Amino acid sequence: MTEKIVGRATVVVTGGSRGIGRACCLSLAQAGWNVAILYRNQDEAARETVQAVEAAGARGWAFQTDVTDEAQVRRAFRAIAQDHGPVAGVVANAGITRDAMAPMMSLASWSDVIATNLTGIFLVCREAIKAMRKTGGSLVLMSSVAGLKGSPGQVNYSASKGGVVAITRTLALEVARAKMNIRVNAVAPGFTETDMVKAMPPGVLDQFVANVPMHRVADPAEIASVVTFLIGPGSSYITGQVIAVDGGLTA
Repeated sequence: MTEKIVGRATVVVTGGSRGIGRACCLSLAQAGWNVAILYRNQDEAARETVQAVEAAGARGWAFQTDVTDEAQVRRAFRAIAQDHGPVAGVVANAGITRDAMAPMMSLASWSDVIATNLTGIFLVCREAIKAMRKTGGSLVLMSSVAGLKGSPGQVNYSASKGGVVAITRTLALEVARAKMNIRVNAVAPGFTETDMVKAMPPGVLDQFVANVPMHRVADPAEIASVVTFLIGPGSSYITGQVIAVDGGLTA
């Protein structure tokens, strides 16, 4: 059973205004956590997510934050800790895609994805560890099956998500050896019903789904439930792991 802690502890979710991030916010709220949402530019979506969190009986707040900006990330975590803490968990979910085959990929497309999906993850993780170093907590990073296996047309995205796997394992060892009582794990979703997948031409999506042993895409709530488990006390002896939630794609 998930411990109910509304009013005492907050989980920070980056990229929490839509898609998998929004599903994580709702799942965490339903499990009893307060939720601080970091988002970049979708004000209305962020407000709607906060309303949904509060409708679930938790407290919610939204902070407009570009995770590639070191000062903004620091400012957001300080504000959360001072006004809405203690921070008991962080879900580093914010990410983007700029797909193209490698010979045609611009340096800007490469740099934008690495900045958000890898450098942004690092900046969030650094502040998360500072926020939880005395009290302990759980850090969940969002990777992807593209970081576990090749994904043609996504050399930038695959590189960033493979880097997330390396960050997860390294940070898990660092904080464990420092006896901070912080756990670090990653979730690697497969094809999930997000805006990105919905935008794919039906024929292309059908080809991808045909390779999934379970013959369907995931609902964002199915990814969120694993994230909520990793944040909560039921996963207290799990750290340094990457859990694929992919319908058997990487089996």
